[in-house]
Amino acid sequence: MIHESNKITICVLGAGSWGIALANYCSGMGHDVRLWEFDPDAARKLAVTRQREEMLKGIRLLDSIHVTSDLAEAIADAGLLLLVVPSHVVRSVLQQLAQLDLNSTTLIVNCAKGIEIETLNRISEIVAQELSPFLASRYSVLSGPSHAEEVSKRIPTAVVVASADELVGRFVQQTLNGATFRIYRSQDVAGVELGGSLKNVIAIAAGICDGAGFGDNTKAALQPRGLAEMSRLGKKLGANPLTFSGLSGMGDLIVTCMSRHSRNRYLGEEIGKGVKLTEVLASMTMVAEGVRTCRATMELARREGVEMPISKKVYEILFEDKDPKEALHDLLSREAKPEIW
Repeated sequence: MIHESNKITICVLGAGSWGIALANYCSGMGHDVRLWEFDPDAARKLAVTRQREEMLKGIRLLDSIHVTSDLAEAIADAGLLLLVVPSHVVRSVLQQLAQLDLNSTTLIVNCAKGIEIETLNRISEIVAQELSPFLASRYSVLSGPSHAEEVSKRIPTAVVVASADELVGRFVQQTLNGATFRIYRSQDVAGVELGGSLKNVIAIAAGICDGAGFGDNTKAALQPRGLAEMSRLGKKLGANPLTFSGLSGMGDLIVTCMSRHSRNRYLGEEIGKGVKLTEVLASMTMVAEGVRTCRATMELARREGVEMPISKKVYEILFEDKDPKEALHDLLSREAKPEIW
């Protein structure tokens, strides 16, 4: 438990699986937690049942957490605001926030992973556009290998928080760091955001490998080569390539490619079995961010002149009905190159 003097009010925006996991974690540390669900009916149901079995099976929302669909009520006097909504609705939520009396001392901690398709903006760039410059300067991003199912069960987890302001990063780190949820610190916002987003595309590729019947060798080759192209694009966009060797890059890539909890790996597996993308998406109750991110990744790669062969083949499989085995043949028959170039 935290010391009483360190207790703050935390608003968690988004009551999906990750939002519930973070709300429970923060409340368990002794913080005053409010959980915002945009749908009034869903908020009322969650407030009574304290569960969302379709999203986080077997996990109960702590009684100490206040659930509301009133955004103004949720953010009132919040010291930390955890942004845990799908990336494609981040802008609309921020536009709602901009109309409210958001405390100028509130720190914004982005926990979403994705790139806006329409603009190719990262979340930090959207925050800078939609909120005041002062609030944008109080931004940080939390990312890393952290499935909600395991964080909810207090399974030891390590993540990274990145902020351009060292003091902001330190405060978030000290406020949320715990015995089973270790937080490291970084100032590479671009690298941490891109790592958490781009790895979902490679995770879809890993799932395709599983569904198509490829072996462990294939997946073991896929991950470092996927990491290489993530790093190439990241460097071109101003990130530190070393960031991709850390928790928000390699760490998140490994867990998302390998875990049974991974939505993106699952989606890829179904595609590899021959199921159409529209059918897989219709069957899922949670968002697989990698589908949208794949489109954005290809646009960024074209704009920046970066070669991303694995991501390109994922795009072709998802949106151009390319056969996975043919895509693998294309990758293996490319011109031979040095490993590091």
